[in-house]
Amino acid sequence: MKLTEQKCEACEGGVIPFSLREIEILLQQVPGWSLFADQKTIFKKYKFKDFKEALAFVNRVGNIAEEEGHHPDIHLVNFREVEIHLRTHAIDGVSNNDFIVAAKIDSEL
Repeated sequence: MKLTEQKCEACEGGVIPFSLREIEILLQQVPGWSLFADQKTIFKKYKFKDFKEALAFVNRVGNIAEEEGHHPDIHLVNFREVEIHLRTHAIDGVSNNDFIVAAKIDSEL
């Protein structure tokens, strides 16, 4: 099933974070996303034509996060650049939820 067709599952811990190999495989399904230096986070940078467009994107990301119950760190910098960081805080690493939200964010472009 495609990532965009899946729904995030509540994670209260006790789940093992994805291995580097699992992350590498799933990153192929979300082009442009990368593993952050901490190896516990995936991230992507987006650039928009102006602040208004960047802010509208941030709001769409917020709506996705609320729908999925899985919330990224969102950084709006240089008035038109947005960087999204996803990790599953309860397990201190990357889970399928991160890839689901990443795919759904990209579907908003």
